[in-house]
Amino acid sequence: MKTMTIQMNVPIGMAPYLTNADSELVFARNAMMLYPLIQNLTISHGRAAEILGVHKTDLIEFYGAMGIPYLDQTEDEFVHDVYTIERLLGVTQ
Repeated sequence: MKTMTIQMNVPIGMAPYLTNADSELVFARNAMMLYPLIQNLTISHGRAAEILGVHKTDLIEFYGAMGIPYLDQTEDEFVHDVYTIERLLGVTQ
């Protein structure tokens, strides 16, 4: 994965935690910086994984471990989708 250096403004208190970080911490920081772009549909999980140089499933697993679900449906939306699939398949309850 190619990298570049950019200048960012961060709170002074963050500086000690951003320098000399190990590779796991760097990955976590970068993944979390990309997540808002996934959430607002600017990029996909797949594109974020490409940027980070990991497989999409590894990124999804990382977010899951952080408590961020891959699917963001409400329970009502899920039930509606199940009903629709059952109706299309001709399954009755």
